[in-house]
Amino acid sequence: MNKRVVITGMGVISSLGNDVDTFWKSIKDGKCGISLIEGFDTSAYSCKVASQVKDFDPFEYIEKKEVKRMDRSTQLAMAATKMAIESSKFDFENTDPYRFGVVIGTGVGGIDTFEKQHEILLNRGPSRVSPFFIPMMISNMTTGRIAMHYRAKGYNSCVVTACASGTNAVGDAFKVIQRGAADVMIAGGTEATITPMCVAGFDALGAMTNTTDPLDASKPFDLNRNGFVMGEGSGIVILEELSHALARGANIIAEVVGYGSTNDAFHITAPASDAEGGAASMRLAIEDAGIEPSQVDYINAHGTSTGLNDKLETLAIKKSLKDHAYKVAISSTKSMTGHLLGAAGGVEAIITALTVKDDFIAPTINLKVKDPECDLDYVPNKGRAAKVNYALSNSLGFGGHNATIAIKKYE
Repeated sequence: MNKRVVITGMGVISSLGNDVDTFWKSIKDGKCGISLIEGFDTSAYSCKVASQVKDFDPFEYIEKKEVKRMDRSTQLAMAATKMAIESSKFDFENTDPYRFGVVIGTGVGGIDTFEKQHEILLNRGPSRVSPFFIPMMISNMTTGRIAMHYRAKGYNSCVVTACASGTNAVGDAFKVIQRGAADVMIAGGTEATITPMCVAGFDALGAMTNTTDPLDASKPFDLNRNGFVMGEGSGIVILEELSHALARGANIIAEVVGYGSTNDAFHITAPASDAEGGAASMRLAIEDAGIEPSQVDYINAHGTSTGLNDKLETLAIKKSLKDHAYKVAISSTKSMTGHLLGAAGGVEAIITALTVKDDFIAPTINLKVKDPECDLDYVPNKGRAAKVNYALSNSLGFGGHNATIAIKKYE
């Protein structure tokens, strides 16, 4: 019999707040975290806006000597993990370290470190490249660092599935516990890609908005959307086997009950035109949860504010939920947070868990002119109170990756 898996802790670093309470209030209030890019000169860039983490001091979370040996993406995850561990009131003494693991997703990893060290190589020569360059840059170092800090000696993995990474990480960690291979998992995503090279690369693809008004830049499902807004941050959850959580009197936030993961096998960047991969991911998560499509109350959509994603995700929802698609509440919280790439699924898992816990559905802000091909209920501009027993969170990534988790109100 499969083990039950619950969420007992959460931590977030984002443009909308560096703690869960502030972040969730901002989401409920429909606040936008997007602003003009401050870290470098964007005069030659088409895209000039991003969703940047503000007032983040890594020294509040990490030992001073270690901060300089970590890429920003790892720093953000270490901070969010510290928050999640503390909120869970984790019992280290009564947890077997070999049944305590980590799965963190990231789309790009240490790109900030890569760019800075490449500049040193060009300007000062190879002898001046930092000996910490490789350990700081490689994507798996975040999971390694977290495991070292918390003595998590169990299952450890780094998921790199582009923008599906965070959701795949939570789903994979859920399955590790469900099959009985761990009692506790730290899971989520992290990303720090608001860098000259990374913004230039996405800009060159034509994937990013050229809107100069930060408060009107990310507009999922709107007819006038013209590209996504890059975000940075980290969202981490503590997943725990139910009896382990109950034995220590843990505060249970929500229950993870389903996971689906597929690939379009179609194109390196574009979603499949039949939307079947995304639909199958949702169907698998629903089947894994042991429920009917009609029981889904809410979907946190991938909703990137790009022309193809929004209409094809809408089609995928229709294919997976059939007639119920017109009754389910859907929102893209990327309208507020921007698109955190590999961290998106971690942050959105937190939003989805709090949605079922608090019975409040976040809005899709900036939805002013509805796209005729996007004709579902996207909870436009203002959030709403509603009973939510089951919710899905979708993530779709370059390379055709699709991932969906199903979260249930804990009873």
